[in-house]
Amino acid sequence: MPIKAGDRLPEFPLQRIRSGVETVDTTALFEGKKIVLFAVPGAFTPTCSEKHLPGFIEHFEDFRKLGVEVACVSVNDPFVMQAWGQSQHVPDELMMLADGNGEFTRALGLEMDASAYGMGTRSKRYAIIVEDGVAKQVFIEAPGEFRVSSAEHVLSALSPH
Repeated sequence: MPIKAGDRLPEFPLQRIRSGVETVDTTALFEGKKIVLFAVPGAFTPTCSEKHLPGFIEHFEDFRKLGVEVACVSVNDPFVMQAWGQSQHVPDELMMLADGNGEFTRALGLEMDASAYGMGTRSKRYAIIVEDGVAKQVFIEAPGEFRVSSAEHVLSALSPH
């Protein structure tokens, strides 16, 4: 069952690279913060590299002005996430998080079987607005689509209408 609005995000370790590989507990990561967590099926893959991550880079300051941090997660290792972030010129404050074994993704109920493409188990494409560890809004893409998890769509959900 996929995560839905009102659910608390599961507690799992994710990894990122700063001065070395750092393990980050999701409870500590989300506690007391407002964060947009978006997931991609794979670093360096076409839609992820040409549209999804670039949209969040382009609108990074718009999220910051709203007091919202931004984090990208993928079922990749932290070295791949670091290299992808560097190749995409990701701002230092945009968190590039690795869920190498897909445990966090499975706990969210958002895993998908991409073995037909030689990619094994990966994450569905999604974005979650998280406040103090609780999912406030959840945007899960239908297979092959890229609309509701875009930076522009998430920003419109955050902005007062």
